[in-house]
Amino acid sequence: MSTVRSWVVDAVLVVTTVIIAVVAAASLIAEVPRPVFIAATVGLVLIAVGMAASRVVTRPDHLKALHSQHVLEIADRSLVYLRQGLEPATAQEVCRLALDESEAAAVAITDTECVLGFAGIGEDHHAPGGPIITKATREAIETNEHRILASQDEIGCPKRDCLLRAAIVVPLEMRGRAVGTLKFYYTTPRLLNETQVTMVEGLARLLSTQLELSELERQTELACRMELRALQAQINPHFLFNTINTIAMLIRTDPAKARELLREFAAFYRRMLEDNEGLIPLRQELEYALTYLRFEQARFGERLRVQHDFDESVLGVPVPAFILQPLVENCVQHATPAEGALTVTLGGRRDGRAVTVLIADDGAGIDPADLPRVLEPGFGKGLGIALKNVDDRLRGHFGPGSGLAVDSEPGRGTTVTMTIIEDPPATGD
Repeated sequence: MSTVRSWVVDAVLVVTTVIIAVVAAASLIAEVPRPVFIAATVGLVLIAVGMAASRVVTRPDHLKALHSQHVLEIADRSLVYLRQGLEPATAQEVCRLALDESEAAAVAITDTECVLGFAGIGEDHHAPGGPIITKATREAIETNEHRILASQDEIGCPKRDCLLRAAIVVPLEMRGRAVGTLKFYYTTPRLLNETQVTMVEGLARLLSTQLELSELERQTELACRMELRALQAQINPHFLFNTINTIAMLIRTDPAKARELLREFAAFYRRMLEDNEGLIPLRQELEYALTYLRFEQARFGERLRVQHDFDESVLGVPVPAFILQPLVENCVQHATPAEGALTVTLGGRRDGRAVTVLIADDGAGIDPADLPRVLEPGFGKGLGIALKNVDDRLRGHFGPGSGLAVDSEPGRGTTVTMTIIEDPPATGD
């Protein structure tokens, strides 16, 4: 609305100026009454003064918009660094970004004890890594309020010929508590105006939000790790004892088979106890799940059949560790019928960026009343946590569209569909 109003005012001024200018020009060619000439001249002067005043009045809005744009630009470009937390390397990069996009002579970031990053005039003696020497900075942290420093003495730099003569110090917050400061330095106190203070405060709030988000991501990652540890520790103890008993029985009836299973069993548990926080090829995860099923086949004999068919193109896809074995264990533990055989089928296909893995059985199935709840937090018992855990980790790693879907029919079996949406290939500029 204000833009439309500005255009209307400018149009009226232009039309008025043209009319008065025509009158003034005509007075030079033909005889024009003196009062008319004076009025035209005064009108032109007033319009010029008015237009100049209008631009002066509207300049603060323009400056605010410009500073807001700079703040958003700094915040956007700093996100990739602050995701790593408030560390010296990330702080230094953010200081350089802020220096490039502002009128400051130097920019610094501190934690509660020392200077993490510094860029600009004075880099030769305001070195990162040193303790906080400015009293006002400590006060800003203690009170969680900004401070404005209007002299070199307030800055507290021991180098007397330092060119930094003023500064704005704003706390960086997490959960309402100051965890550091953002400092903008200037070579003259004349730049300590309201616009600069507002800009620094706005940038500090955005950086604080980014720090809180990075901490939230870290806590979420830790929670996922703890869930994975819990899931690993929750491998059914009966499976452990049953497998050992099976191997003990085979020592008498088939020693060669017993030795083979014992070696595989040792490798299986060694891998289970390893740190499995990164991504591994789907091929490796499939081998782990098939090893588990071989132990169960040694116990159940002909009552457990296993089939698998994977496109070669999907076996190299990186996946979170420990996502297939819990699902095939669910099949054996919960789908095996009281009588007869159980067939567990695994398969993998690709459709563009979508990779689909199926884990199916022809066993007991899931009660229709329970089926909508199988992916709810806390639903189920024993290894019932497996579905929710795997679904959360897939969504966390691969984003929207990825995760698990469960389809089941009592007496006919259950199919768990795992979908992975790969990132699009990187393209050059």
